[in-house]
Amino acid sequence: MIDDTVRDFLRGRGIRLDTDLGQHFLIDESVLEDIVTVADIQTTDSVVEIGPGIGILTRELLSRAGHVTAIEIDPRMIPLLRIFTMNEKSELAKNLTIVEGNALQSPMPDKAYKVVANIPYHITSPLLTHCLLESPKRPTAMTLLIQREVAENICSEESDSILTILVRLFGTPSLIRLVPPRCFLPPPKVDSAVLHIECFEKPKADLETVKRILKLSKLAFSKRRKMLRNTIGETPSGTEAMTKASIDPMRRPQTLSIDEWLTLDSALGEIRGRS
Repeated sequence: MIDDTVRDFLRGRGIRLDTDLGQHFLIDESVLEDIVTVADIQTTDSVVEIGPGIGILTRELLSRAGHVTAIEIDPRMIPLLRIFTMNEKSELAKNLTIVEGNALQSPMPDKAYKVVANIPYHITSPLLTHCLLESPKRPTAMTLLIQREVAENICSEESDSILTILVRLFGTPSLIRLVPPRCFLPPPKVDSAVLHIECFEKPKADLETVKRILKLSKLAFSKRRKMLRNTIGETPSGTEAMTKASIDPMRRPQTLSIDEWLTLDSALGEIRGRS
């Protein structure tokens, strides 16, 4: 049982997990299997794992991928990651690169890669921003174990999250399964979920357009119970742009589709271009 193996491994080395760093190790074999299955790991794939800990998921990734880059911020975990991961997979050592550092500050690969990780939940938004918006080379897909509420929001058709807009500009999100606290060591205080994002070969907009839309949506969501006329409508050209984009100013921002955000941004650009 992976549960007993992990407990014995940590206990034998006197390691206490740091929940402030989001260290909740996945110890459920069915969830591990679901993650690597939906990630569709091929022997030619390069995979980036964030926060591998001692390597519970890393071992599964190594058995399938051509190469795994594991980025770990806790220096205590680095030697343990090598020991635990290579215990049964020593012949695959050449396929693992361990990076000690903060994943939010680490450059992503410059060649095609997938991100597969059980991430600290407090870095969900900055990590998605780092990979999708800030990195010169975006992942082809992301399979993440994150907080249930965030995953459901990202996948909702009427979400009040700027993060949802960011994700949908770069890919198609799917909620794969829910994961209860008992599947982790130690158990977190919230439910979790496996989120898969199949990234578009080409984003729906260029980076400057994406940044404008995120800024516009941030304004719209700043008064979440308000209609668009009370947020975007109060900006210069806002009402005219909504009319031009055929968007009812009485609507609330969470009802707008990605295509409507794009149309609204385009309308604003055309109006400003005339002035």
